[in-house]
Amino acid sequence: MNAIAVDGKTIAEKLRGRIMNDVAHLQVEHNFTPGLAVVLVGKDPASSVYVRTKARQARAVGFKSQQFLLPSNVDEAELLKLIKTLNTDDSVDGILVQLPLPGHIDRWRVLEAIDPAKDVDGFHPYNIGRLAAGQPCLAPCTPLGVVHLIKSVARDLSGLDVVIIGRSNIVGKPLAVLLGDAGCTVTGAQLQTRNLPDICRKADIIVAAAGCAGLVRGDWIKLGAIVIDVGINRVFDSTGTEKLVGDVAFDEVRRRASYITPVPGGVGPMTVAYLLANTFKAAVSRRGLSSVTRHDVRHIESLSGASTDNVSVQFALDRAS
Repeated sequence: MNAIAVDGKTIAEKLRGRIMNDVAHLQVEHNFTPGLAVVLVGKDPASSVYVRTKARQARAVGFKSQQFLLPSNVDEAELLKLIKTLNTDDSVDGILVQLPLPGHIDRWRVLEAIDPAKDVDGFHPYNIGRLAAGQPCLAPCTPLGVVHLIKSVARDLSGLDVVIIGRSNIVGKPLAVLLGDAGCTVTGAQLQTRNLPDICRKADIIVAAAGCAGLVRGDWIKLGAIVIDVGINRVFDSTGTEKLVGDVAFDEVRRRASYITPVPGGVGPMTVAYLLANTFKAAVSRRGLSSVTRHDVRHIESLSGASTDNVSVQFALDRAS
């Protein structure tokens, strides 16, 4: 068996195309344009690239995009003051503070300062709690993207065994909620989990999000399993060239899996696409246009890149609507 690589770039492009059309509809029918504000503290090269990518794609779908670049030694109080200003700015529908933050800034104090209705990253404790309680909220973008990718290749998740390696608030924990609500039996694991290879061998779906390059090996995989690689690790090859790899030993695992996401080009593009989807959702929700939100959920239903035309991601969006 040679796994089919799930093309996150193509699937994300389709989602962005739908968002672009819906933004144009809002501009014509409701005379407003969603706005996204991205805040970057410091000049970390990777964070700078992420921020530019998010801002560029926001503009590409028709959003108003603002970037706020602060020095690495900015006072926490100054950052909180900026967030307070953005919270009250009606032209801003989504606020994203790029992580990580410098050590002198309390990450949770900053995240909690963001208006939950504008928390398009889905990191505010209010949104995390509502997600766990099954209430309407803005869910974290990467888990939404992972669910979309899985549903692009699996028609029905009910009863499937899923192993999620990694328990972060950004990926592992919220993803467990989303997949559990989809009817999966979810096992949470981490690097310290005993007999991790044996646990993985029983899984229909493995999601690797531990931040450990090449962790998941070929002999961990049940024949025909779906493997989603969330990891992004910078390593050096034998020539000293830096490259990005995931948490999955791709060449080994693809010999046993049915579908696998590459790194790069798998989960990453979906994360940014769902940031845009969350911003659109926040914009229409803040203005009481709930019928528009439901309309868009129905249209996003057929955005997968799989050969199965009727694959649906509606449960993922409904779960966070």
